[in-house]
Amino acid sequence: MTNTSEPPHPALAGREEESAALTDAIRRLIAVATATTAPPDATLAAARELESVADALERHVPDPPLPKTMLHLSDDGRADLAGRMAYDFVIGRHNPMALPLEVAFEPPKALLRGTFTRPYEGPPGCVHGAVLAGAFDILCAAANFVAGVAGPTARLEIVYRRPTLLGEPCVFEGEVEARDGKRVRTVGRLLQRGRVTVEATGDFVHLDREDIARMAAQMME
Repeated sequence: MTNTSEPPHPALAGREEESAALTDAIRRLIAVATATTAPPDATLAAARELESVADALERHVPDPPLPKTMLHLSDDGRADLAGRMAYDFVIGRHNPMALPLEVAFEPPKALLRGTFTRPYEGPPGCVHGAVLAGAFDILCAAANFVAGVAGPTARLEIVYRRPTLLGEPCVFEGEVEARDGKRVRTVGRLLQRGRVTVEATGDFVHLDREDIARMAAQMME
């Protein structure tokens, strides 16, 4: 649900396409680094070249750093959650460590779709359980966002029903199940080949935008 007319994250102003290209290159590097058997000299040469690249980019890191998300800002009508969380660890389009998942809203549900590859492997041929737990945390957060009750995770329970396979499309579905004051109960499931492989139940604390802004300000101090 990307709206290209929406303003980018402030760190991406005037360089969004170039940052996406950098992110894609690093993603490819991560995949190669977890599979390569390059000889020692080639491995060391690559490491030194990458250190040089990191040195060049590090000179442009602001101090203090810009915020990773825009969720604490006033509501600008942006429905693109991934766009508001450009550097998020799980769904940030400009975070090369983010999972290969796309967010979509089908109210009252939030969806994550994608296919996991070798860097996300746990048991042979299967997705690492910790990766799936992270995906469910952001899935539930997205479902809370849809329902207008965003806030931090208080508890997240994951039930692994069967292995989730690498190289197979995944569909995560999340929805707010109940709300009691500031307490929110959200549920989710992961389907692969039409079968449920993982289920999740989470408890969250609803915060209004002012609360979130105060949290963001404290993190910047």
